[in-house]
Amino acid sequence: MDYEEIANILRDFRDERGWNKFHNLKDLAISLNLEASEVLEIFQWQPADQELTAEQRAHLQEELADTMMYLIYMFDKLGIDPGTAIKQKVAVNHQRHWPKIDQ
Repeated sequence: MDYEEIANILRDFRDERGWNKFHNLKDLAISLNLEASEVLEIFQWQPADQELTAEQRAHLQEELADTMMYLIYMFDKLGIDPGTAIKQKVAVNHQRHWPKIDQ
């Protein structure tokens, strides 16, 4: 599924529920942060090398999807193509960060 298909699904879902009035940039940014915090919560108090249980993986998938949905709503609200934004940011990062030198 490409970005535009996903964005259309999300727009339809939002519009069917009358939620567009709540989807201003401030509230979308807050919701994005809250969902990202729920991703982090899954790992709280876990050793860094501990494998996720099947239940944790399912929960993580849901929270990552929630986070991604708010990102897409923000890109859509701003009229920014995420693929273009990522390409531009990678180009900036290439200028900022030297290639890793093997040690």
